[in-house]
Amino acid sequence: MSVTLNTMDRRSLHPGNWNVRVRSTAAAVLAVTLCLLLAGGALLLVLYRTLEHSARDAADSRARQIIEQLHTQTPQELDSSLLATDGQVGAIQILDHRGNVVATSAGIPSSPVLASPLPPGDTAYLGNLHFGHDRDYWVAAHGTTSPNGPVTVVTGADREPVEGVLATVAVLLAIGAPIVIGFVAVATYRLIGAALRPVERIRARVSAISPDQLAERVPVPAARDEIADLAVTMNSMLARLEAGHLAQRRFVSDASHELRSPLATITAALELAQSRPDLIDTALVDESLLPEARRMSALLEDLLLLARADEYSLSENRVDVDIDDLILAERARLRGVPGVVVTATVEPVRVSGDPQQLARLVRNLVDNAVRHAHTRITLGCRRCESNAVVEVTDDGPGIAPADRARIFERFVRLDTPRTRASGGSGLGLAIAAEIAVAHHGSIDIGDRKGGGAQFVVTLPIVDEPYASDRIE
Repeated sequence: MSVTLNTMDRRSLHPGNWNVRVRSTAAAVLAVTLCLLLAGGALLLVLYRTLEHSARDAADSRARQIIEQLHTQTPQELDSSLLATDGQVGAIQILDHRGNVVATSAGIPSSPVLASPLPPGDTAYLGNLHFGHDRDYWVAAHGTTSPNGPVTVVTGADREPVEGVLATVAVLLAIGAPIVIGFVAVATYRLIGAALRPVERIRARVSAISPDQLAERVPVPAARDEIADLAVTMNSMLARLEAGHLAQRRFVSDASHELRSPLATITAALELAQSRPDLIDTALVDESLLPEARRMSALLEDLLLLARADEYSLSENRVDVDIDDLILAERARLRGVPGVVVTATVEPVRVSGDPQQLARLVRNLVDNAVRHAHTRITLGCRRCESNAVVEVTDDGPGIAPADRARIFERFVRLDTPRTRASGGSGLGLAIAAEIAVAHHGSIDIGDRKGGGAQFVVTLPIVDEPYASDRIE
């Protein structure tokens, strides 16, 4: 048991198992720590160089004052204030031409720090040296002349005050940095928690939504930020899911309703035949059983085609299809329809697609026009730039603009005068729209001049030259 707990503890300590709040806090702490280390190091370096240059400049300034005095006075006659030390100038020696110490500041050993004196006019920086005890100095030597002959002025800038200031600043940084890091960690943890609280509310609401509660929506924060955009997107997704779920339920209900009628007719006829075999005759089969069976078979084929469309498996067989041949075939088919005059104006135009599906698209539009036309139907196809345009027009009651998008939904029958002797299943235009989309095309609805509806199908054309002859 202890081995299992230790394993779980190690897994929980792995950064990959941390939640967003902990990871964000750790990242902020790491970033602030690195910034403080870099900033503290840079501050100490700049402070050290600044104090060093200040101390050395003070020592050089004292050396220049002594050199000016030595031009007219001997080392023994110098003002004692010039040999005094302070917080920056820590040591002074004056050597004669033999290297002997002829003057020095108080508290400095009399042994010369410089092995050989410098000629007049020369300057040398000797670096970090000891003046006989534990204190370190930045030492510089300057050669000059005096009434007694050549001398060398040696000055030392005291390092101890500089190092003391650096040590104090370093201690303050060492004390203040953990406080800053702790404050950043706590503030980041709380701020990230507050920022993620709306996300947690969204997650909790989404997890509580069941398929029967798709009307529920997640709360949208008042702040117009990325989380609010996430909530709006989630609500849009839920709205789409709700619409899809309702459409699916409506589809199943409508399909059941459409299948119930032919099944009821067939069942009633078969029950009658079972109880009264003498009533079975050719008229019952031809007028009841076969028409209803064919209607049910056609409906099942339509449903199967729409199911394939939902799985994006339409238009798998692609060959060159002459749209003008499809239009002329439909015109020939409609010649036997009484009371309807059919005209066609076509140009040779070819697209790439499934010939059966494209023929189904044209036939569904034509059948829709036949059901709603009063006396005239006009068919046509033409080439427009890189597209093939198919037009099916009827002189019926037309379609209201508000219904032009809804008419392509499944099992939709408009409650308008657009009815003929018998309506379809409500799937014809939905199938036509699915076939058009599968062939990278579209269907638009417009108004016919003089009244009626005009369906316009646009399909991408095969890039091939055609004759411009028109067939009417």
